[in-house]
Amino acid sequence: MGKKKPSNAQTSKVAAKAAKKAKTAQKTERKEKKKSGKGKDEFDDDQDLEAILENIRREWEEAHAVIDELVEGPPSRRANATLTACPSGDFLWCIGGEFFSQDGKAYFYNDVFRYSPEKDEWRKFVSPTCPGPRSAHAVVASPAGGGKLFLFGGEFSSLYQNTFHHYRDFWCFDITTRSWDRIETKVRPSARSGHRMALWKHYIVLFGGFYDPGIATRYMNDLWVFDTQEYKWQQIEFRDPNERRPSPRSGFSFLPTPDGIILHGGYCKEYTKGKRPVGVMLDDTWLLRLSLATAPESPASSKTKFDPLVVKWERRKRPSTSYAPALRSGATMALWVAKGMGVLFGGVTDEDSDEETLKSVFWNDLNGYQVAGNGRWVSMMLKTPKKKGGKRMKDRMREGDDEGEDDVQKAAAEQPELEPGPDDPLLSTPMPRYNAMLAVLRNTLYIYGGIFERGSREYTLDDFYALALDKMDRYVCLKKSDVIIPLEGNDESSGSEDDDEDGDDSDEVDDEDMLLGEEEAPEIQSAEVVAEPVSLRDQATAFMGVSKDTKRSEEDIISTPLPGETLAVFYARSREYWAQKARENSDNKGKLLRRDGFSLAEERYGTYKPILEEVERILAEAGLDEEELKRASAVGQVGAGQSRNRR
Repeated sequence: MGKKKPSNAQTSKVAAKAAKKAKTAQKTERKEKKKSGKGKDEFDDDQDLEAILENIRREWEEAHAVIDELVEGPPSRRANATLTACPSGDFLWCIGGEFFSQDGKAYFYNDVFRYSPEKDEWRKFVSPTCPGPRSAHAVVASPAGGGKLFLFGGEFSSLYQNTFHHYRDFWCFDITTRSWDRIETKVRPSARSGHRMALWKHYIVLFGGFYDPGIATRYMNDLWVFDTQEYKWQQIEFRDPNERRPSPRSGFSFLPTPDGIILHGGYCKEYTKGKRPVGVMLDDTWLLRLSLATAPESPASSKTKFDPLVVKWERRKRPSTSYAPALRSGATMALWVAKGMGVLFGGVTDEDSDEETLKSVFWNDLNGYQVAGNGRWVSMMLKTPKKKGGKRMKDRMREGDDEGEDDVQKAAAEQPELEPGPDDPLLSTPMPRYNAMLAVLRNTLYIYGGIFERGSREYTLDDFYALALDKMDRYVCLKKSDVIIPLEGNDESSGSEDDDEDGDDSDEVDDEDMLLGEEEAPEIQSAEVVAEPVSLRDQATAFMGVSKDTKRSEEDIISTPLPGETLAVFYARSREYWAQKARENSDNKGKLLRRDGFSLAEERYGTYKPILEEVERILAEAGLDEEELKRASAVGQVGAGQSRNRR
């Protein structure tokens, strides 16, 4: 008996079940694949994010990588650098500076050096992220966070000093990591050099300075405060415009005290229309009294944030009979914290009697300013060793009141004179100079570099000295100067006839000058310009140099656009000139004549436009905003023959 075949209905039912099962399996497989794919995408996203973070970390480390190297001695010859006592260790920090070669070229630095007195060694730190080369900047130290150095402003010039560019950037150097970070704020002081900063509590106080892009020198007396807790700048505005405060200046002393900040001296120039600028040395002393007020319990307005800092200028009067150093510039005090005293070394006094005569006296004396009370100056003299067989001459002279005048004179005549030698402390005194770098670490004063002048030549120094202020016995020369300065009357400015009359001495001086030239030859040689097409930057630099020429004709001045001027402003300033030019070449009148004049002005403006834009870029690199650019263009011209180091 055979098997019964399934019916067509049963067959289709089985096939339907199989198809449904297959469809379910496919659906499940798709879900699994989708789920698996989603997990893979999320995994890939995580991997990409980790790679991005790793790249960011690597780029940051490369930008902040610091090269630490031991160097043979102090930094190269320079002036207008900063020498700062470390707030978190027994070190000195030297940043930036400038050097002027004998052929009139200027070199600027942005290197960072650290000196260890204990080991008598210098180390140099190089970082890819750092401030640009500069001099006449300001640095202040803070012990917060393991120690930090805050730097603001400074200047940079072209090789031949035709133009000067000023910075308005603000940097923080972390002493622990040896790395720089730029602090960006919307509100900040304008570009400047020669200003000073001091730290009071957690506030950095900035005052004064000058701005000179190569057209004129503008001195300032504005006051700014940076809060190191909130990282914000604030300009201090005084309600009473007639309130007494220091006049505009640069190169002054700025010392922090418990009651505020002491300001002393400085330098500025007086500009009188039709006359050349005259340098003015200042010797006034001020106290910027600072205090913190208590916030009111019920503020008047919730919108206005309470500012606890109270600021007031007070001028310190000095009795006419009290001691004070000779009037000078180019001398800045360093604070001796242990004794509450500012220490001042060197400087220069100029007697600017007429256009052709400038007599200068250079100093190497040491003076102290006691900041407590109303302030008092003292002369800091080296102690002379006692003579064999009795008291020092100074002590015997003090006792002159108890002796007759003849006895005192007899005692003085009997005093044996010290033979000049290693035992004479006065012979250890550094040579006179100005713009030297000073710092006091614990109880020791350190003096590095500076500038000395002989005739018409400037010499940038490279010697390094230390003096124990609590002993005042003698200066210790840590590094002798390698700079050879000819004897007075034998400098390059002497005529050839005088050189012939000097005989052997003249030949000796010539050899010394040749040695100096050989020392600088590699640096000078590397700076020589090879003849090539003049770049737009060179044209702009030349234009800025010409723009300050006092011998330019009125026609040249009025027909040449200025940096920051638009075509409309240029035409409005010189409309009459171009109308006259149009009349010479056209018979048109009225609107047609004005149109011809505008076309001539537009053509002239178009010729200078690329150069003007490059000039604006040069000035903008110094951090000038639009308003400062316009002011720089509108300022009068600086007088010729002024030494830039007197600013």
